[in-house]
Amino acid sequence: MPLLSDYGVAHERPFEGASPLSGEADGLSHLAAVYPKLRPWLPVLTRLKLAADDVANCARLSERHGTGLIAELVASGTVSEEQVCRAVATSMDLDSMERVDPSRLIIQDELAMLHLKGAADLRPVRFAAEDGTIGYLVPFAESGIAGLRRWIDDNAPIGRRLKLVPSKTLRAALLDRFRIHLLAGAVSGLFDRYPYLSARFVMNAWQGTIVGALLVALPVLLWLVPSSSWLALHILFSFFFLACIGLRFAALLAIGGKREKAPPSFSADMPVYSLLVALYREAHMVPELVVALERLEWPRSKLEIKLVCEADDRETLDALRSLSLPRHFEVIEVPEGGPRTKPKALSYALPLAGGEIVALYDAEDHPHPRQLLHAWQVLRDSSPDVACVQAPLEIANRSAGLLARMFAFEYAALFRGMLPWLSGKRFPVPLGGTSNHFRRSAIDEVGGWDPYNVTEDADLGMRLARFGYRTETTRCPTWETAPEKLSDWLPQRTRWFKGWTKTWLVHMRSPRVLLRELGFWPFLVAQILFAGMVLSALAHPFLLVTGLVLAIDFALQRPTATWKSALLTIDFLSVAGGYLSFLLLGWQVLNLREKFAFWKIVLFTPVYWMMLSWAAWRAIWQLWRTPHVWEKTPHRPLRATLPRQLKGG
Repeated sequence: MPLLSDYGVAHERPFEGASPLSGEADGLSHLAAVYPKLRPWLPVLTRLKLAADDVANCARLSERHGTGLIAELVASGTVSEEQVCRAVATSMDLDSMERVDPSRLIIQDELAMLHLKGAADLRPVRFAAEDGTIGYLVPFAESGIAGLRRWIDDNAPIGRRLKLVPSKTLRAALLDRFRIHLLAGAVSGLFDRYPYLSARFVMNAWQGTIVGALLVALPVLLWLVPSSSWLALHILFSFFFLACIGLRFAALLAIGGKREKAPPSFSADMPVYSLLVALYREAHMVPELVVALERLEWPRSKLEIKLVCEADDRETLDALRSLSLPRHFEVIEVPEGGPRTKPKALSYALPLAGGEIVALYDAEDHPHPRQLLHAWQVLRDSSPDVACVQAPLEIANRSAGLLARMFAFEYAALFRGMLPWLSGKRFPVPLGGTSNHFRRSAIDEVGGWDPYNVTEDADLGMRLARFGYRTETTRCPTWETAPEKLSDWLPQRTRWFKGWTKTWLVHMRSPRVLLRELGFWPFLVAQILFAGMVLSALAHPFLLVTGLVLAIDFALQRPTATWKSALLTIDFLSVAGGYLSFLLLGWQVLNLREKFAFWKIVLFTPVYWMMLSWAAWRAIWQLWRTPHVWEKTPHRPLRATLPRQLKGG
C-alpha cells in the first residue's frame, strides 16, 4: 500500500465540487491570482469565512518565511488547527476526529517517533475502531492536501476508512502511549550507545583502584616522610594552580575587538528552531519566562518552544495551564523514573523536537530578542563541524550584593574572555548550562545529554570535541540572576564542582583514546579546565595556610629548612598568581560602568576563593555519597533589573 507521503504537492489541484464563491470569497479568488498556492485552499478558506486581508497578510508571510499558508494562518492565531482540520474534512467528504484513544492505536515505535517529532508527513496511523474494523488516522498536513485526494482516489476502500485528525491531537495520544518508551530512552539512551561516555558509573575499575590506593598511601606517607610528602603535594597542586594561571593569561592576551556581523533578516531558508526549557518548581517564574521567550525574533510558524516539567510538579504545571500559551508553546510532562536531573528532562524532550537547530534556556533567562538570528547566522556561515553556538550569560542583578557582584565578575571573565579564546583556538569548550544553540544532527550523533551528569553542559562540550565538532561563540547575550545568598550559591557551586569532577573521570577512563581524539594541546587544556580547576579549589586553603605559617616563621627569623623556603616560594607564586590572573582577566572584559567599585572585588577575592574551596570539598563528599543528586538552585524574577531595551512589551 503506498504511503500518503508518496502523493506530494506536485499533484496539487483545487478540491472538486467546491461551492460557488461570493462576497469575501471573490476577494480570495483575486488573491489566488497573485498567490497561486492559494488555489487548492479556496474551498477551505471560504468555509472558514476568513477575511481576505488576513489571508493576504499570511500569504505574504508564507512567501517571506518559506512556509505554507495554513501554517502562517494558525501561527498568527487567525484560525485554529482544529478548525482547519474540520474544514478540510468537510471539503473532502471525510470524517475528522478531535479525540483519540491512545490504547486503540496500532503503530510501530519508529513511525510513532517520527510522528512525535513532526517528521511523518502524511503517513497514516492505524487504529482499532469501536465496531471492530481497522481505520486510518492521518494528521492534517497542508503540504499533502492534494496528495491526500489522489491517495484516496487510488485506494478507495481504505480511503473510506480514513479520518483526519489535528496533528497535536494525534501527538498527545502518541505521547501518552509512548511516554515509558521515551523515558527509557532518556534514562539509558547514552549508556546504551556509548557506555564509556556515560556517568552512570562514576569511576571504572582502574580509576577506583588508583583512588583507593591513594587514600591508603597518602596518610601513611604523610606520617612516615612528612616533609617530602608535603613538598610533593605542594608541587602537584602548584602545577595545576600555575597551569590555570597560564590559561587565564593566555585568554587575557587574546582579548581583542572582534566585531560581529549584523543579524540577517527573515528569509525563506530559515530553519525550524526548537527551544527546550527545563522547569522544576518554577511556578513564580512562568509569566516572566513566557514574556521573555515571546520577545525572540523568529517566524512563529518555524518556532517551537517546549516547556519541560516533571509530571509531579503540579504548581509549575498549574501556572502554565493558567496562561493562554501561544500555539508554538508545548508543555511536556516528564514521568517519574531515573535520576531527577535537568539532562534527563532534556533527553526526554529531544525526540519531540522537530527543529534543525535546538537551543536551551533556563527558567530565569531573558535572551536578547535577536539571539536566535545571531546564532543561526554563525551556524549558517560556518562549516558543518561547528555544532554549537554559545551565547554569553550576563548577570542582571550584579548590584544586589557582594556575592552577586563576584558572580557577575566570574561570568564576565568566562563568557567574554575564556570561552571565546577556547573557541578561537579550537579547544574543548565547557558549555554554559543555557543559551546553547546546537545543530540537531550533531547532538543526535553524540548521544544527547547524560542524565547522570549534574553538569551536562560541560560534559556535552567535551563529547562534541571528541567527535570532531567545534563550538563558536556570539556576543548576543542572555540575562539572568546570580544567587544573592550563600544558601543559594553554595549548592549551585557544589553541583558544578561535582559535575566537573564526574566529567573529568568519565572522559579520562581511557586517556590514550582521549589524547588521540582531541590532540595533544586540546587534551592538555581539558586537563586544566576540569582537573585543574577542581584541584586548585581543593588545594587553595592548604597553600594559603602553609604559606602564611611559613611567612610568619620567616618574619620571626626562626630557623627554616631549605624545603620550607621552597614551599613558601611555590605557595606565594601560586596564590598571588591565581588572584592576579583572576582579577586581570575579569578587569579586562568589564565595561567602564562595571568597573565601578572594583576594589570590593579585589578585597573579597581571597574570601571568595575560600568559599569556592568549601564548595569543592563539599562536592567531593557528595560525589561519594550522592553522585547523581541534583541540588536545585532557586530563581527570582529579574524584570526590575533588566536592561532598558528588554523591559518593554
